Amino acid sequence: MKIFVSDSYEAMSKKAFAVLNERVKEQTTPLICTASGDSPAGLYRELVASVQKGEISVTDWNFVSLDEWVRMNENDEGSCRYHLNQQLFEPLKIAHEHICFFDGRSPEKQKECDKVENFIAANGGIDVAVIGLGLNGHVGMNEPGTSPELRSHIADIHPQTQEVGQKYFKEKRSLTKGLTLGIASLLDAKNVVLLVSGKRKAEIVKQVIEAEISTEIPATFLRDHPSFYIFLDADSALLIDKSKYE
Repeated sequence: MKIFVSDSYEAMSKKAFAVLNERVKEQTTPLICTASGDSPAGLYRELVASVQKGEISVTDWNFVSLDEWVRMNENDEGSCRYHLNQQLFEPLKIAHEHICFFDGRSPEKQKECDKVENFIAANGGIDVAVIGLGLNGHVGMNEPGTSPELRSHIADIHPQTQEVGQKYFKEKRSLTKGLTLGIASLLDAKNVVLLVSGKRKAEIVKQVIEAEISTEIPATFLRDHPSFYIFLDADSALLIDKSKYE
């Protein structure tokens, strides 16, 4: 586990992008797992800007989803895929065949899980998983109590997560279930990049770093990963000893 603390959200995003770029620069067809949400959005802006400046090419990059709400897909404004289309896939002009995403509207949810796992395997595994952190320590839609041995699966969503998730929608939506990569899927990634911003996340950040590893805080299992990077802004790092970290 390597922790980076930045003075601002923008500086955090730049530092995280630099690490992502470093991790994949020797590869021609890297597979990136992408989370939606506020914390990773700045990293995506940095990636888009770098491509538009001609500094890097993502023509042959592949992308796989971290999660999606059940009963939603890219046609639903506010869905995970909808936001990633806006922030990443459309600005980068990523070809359809280079993206594999859970379709929460599919009636065959297990087939969606199998599809995503097969895409990961066919592309040699996830090179970098870009993820955020929930207020209760969830990563993806792996809520407290979730077995760390699960791979892609149908998840029951905690009431707190349902409440927070409403901010992405203009009208109230049912957010009781989701499709998500499991903790085991993330632990198999070659690199995991966790971005966390804002004062509301300061307490859970402290727990993820210092608490006993347990299903009560799913993100703690990532501490066992040999290439786990945590990027924090000043607000999310309020309760940790910043002198210990870069």
